Amino acid sequence: MFSVNKVKTLVGATMLSLAAASFSTAACAEDVLRVGTESAYAPFEFTQNGQLVGFDIDLMNAVAKEMGATVEWVQMPFDGLIPAILTSQVDMAVASFTVTEERAKRVDFSSPYYRSGITFVIRAADQSKYPHTESLRGKTLCAQLGSVSAMKAEEFSPGNVKTFNDAYAGYLELKSGGCEAMVNDRPVNLYFMASQGSEGMYEIDELLDAENMAMVVPKGNDELLEKVNTALQALRDNGTYQQIYDKWFAHTSK
Repeated sequence: MFSVNKVKTLVGATMLSLAAASFSTAACAEDVLRVGTESAYAPFEFTQNGQLVGFDIDLMNAVAKEMGATVEWVQMPFDGLIPAILTSQVDMAVASFTVTEERAKRVDFSSPYYRSGITFVIRAADQSKYPHTESLRGKTLCAQLGSVSAMKAEEFSPGNVKTFNDAYAGYLELKSGGCEAMVNDRPVNLYFMASQGSEGMYEIDELLDAENMAMVVPKGNDELLEKVNTALQALRDNGTYQQIYDKWFAHTSK
């Protein structure tokens, strides 16, 4: 027969076990970062043989490792990433986000991890027709929905921009004659031409705009932002950043 003391002891032990389990679960949850990204923006983030790969993917995984965490990737269209942060569907997002004042009103940016610029890709047969970027003003342009490239394209040729959920669809539209140029970040343009074959395509060697890219965290989450920035700096200091950069961009530089 159980005594009152024995019952109290068992209840106490059970409560301690539950508390320990709860703490363990919370600790595990804190070690996993839900990171939003898209999967059609090579060489930054894309799917290859069923695996999510790219510069941003490798860099974020390295940042998480430096933070003592692991990444749970959450894939979605690019224009859904910031709303996903605002509604706590993800902890942060990494998808070649250009730092802009408008975005900074809604989210916080890490220290920049990449600087790039926007260029135009045209059909090679149109080189004499469009010798410079300026010659494309007023023409139909293609860009990725929700991107800074799309915004810049609209400023450049108002009312003449076709947008697509992923960049690859924009290149296909250009190839088929549906637009006169694909407007995108230079590394993406160069990677597409290198991986898909540059035959029939030509990049106008003029930067429309220079831009910084950064990781995105919820507005006001200073603790997470500091950890991400500290990890990014550590990766630069120990050479890991350069290794990842060389892996993805060495063969696309002009």
